[in-house]
Amino acid sequence: MAGIRLVLAIVQEKDVGRLIDALTEDGFNATMLASTGGFLREGNSTILIGVEDAQIDQVLAVIQRSAHRREQFVSPMPPAVEPVDSYVTYPVKVEVGGAIVFVLQVEKMARF
Repeated sequence: MAGIRLVLAIVQEKDVGRLIDALTEDGFNATMLASTGGFLREGNSTILIGVEDAQIDQVLAVIQRSAHRREQFVSPMPPAVEPVDSYVTYPVKVEVGGAIVFVLQVEKMARF
């Protein structure tokens, strides 16, 4: 019997629709959980995908095709300890998007 893995992918909200569609087209079932990123405090989604060991490379390829990295300008948040009026905000270019993916061994899986 093949082993089961849990693929946990954290993607930016802008990429989640494309990713869910691509996973569904390739026959994968996925569960989406809303989450928030700590750095930019923007919406993310955490996607949970249960797959057999032999499907890991296929599901990782779908994620890589669907979640793209891109540059975006953001205005940094003022520090909490300094007066806001003395803090000058200049937009900063940061890289966003893409996916953070964890592949976890699953001891047991059941569907009811």
